[in-house]
Amino acid sequence: MSPSPDPWTGLRAFTAARIALGRTGTSVPLAEALAFRLAHAHARDAVYSALDTARLLADLAELKLPLGSVHSQATSREVYLQRPDHGRVLDAASRAQLAEMALGDCELAIVLADGLSATATNDHAMPLLRLLLPQLQEAGFRIGPLVLAGQARVALGDEIGHLLRARLVLVLIGERPGLSSPDSLGAYFTYAPRPGLTDEARNCVSNIRPAGLGYKPAADKLAFLLRQALRRQLSGVQLKDDSGLLAS
Repeated sequence: MSPSPDPWTGLRAFTAARIALGRTGTSVPLAEALAFRLAHAHARDAVYSALDTARLLADLAELKLPLGSVHSQATSREVYLQRPDHGRVLDAASRAQLAEMALGDCELAIVLADGLSATATNDHAMPLLRLLLPQLQEAGFRIGPLVLAGQARVALGDEIGHLLRARLVLVLIGERPGLSSPDSLGAYFTYAPRPGLTDEARNCVSNIRPAGLGYKPAADKLAFLLRQALRRQLSGVQLKDDSGLLAS
């Protein structure tokens, strides 16, 4: 008699989660054990990946906006991982550069940051921006400089937005890699950014990648939320995504 099929097997087509792995005796099959080790290696590689600065700057140039490149006070990847607080503050040279770039008020400053997976930013930030920027420009947003930020945590965007005199700052940053998602891009935005804000002041659209939230729905959601944040002059826990309710 053949063994009964695993009822979970059909669900593997709908999730990257590790389900229906099977077993060999009391262990998982060798192929699944090796796949787990490979996924763990991809996650570790993502943490230590670096921004492809040359390619990103070349791609960003097509958007015809001022460009800047800044760095946090974390002087190395090791310091970045051991001292998260250093990744939330600009170094002195970057602070001076941004002060010079702030030629006037703008509705939105955009930051592309490495975070915990520069791979995510390298792969997904530009496809998202190519869909998002036209929607914002059509809505009348004055877009400020585009800024590449190295060894950056999310909160670094608040200082950048403040120095650029932006009403909103949007940070596209690599999220903490998981064993099924080493390339997940997060989009965090803050109204009235300034140093010292904490997580409740920000909104996040996460897991932006082809295998997660696709570029088009992510761009549509961000455009809606950014318009609402500017109109209502707030962000964070007070701003809810009710776009689905409006559509119905």
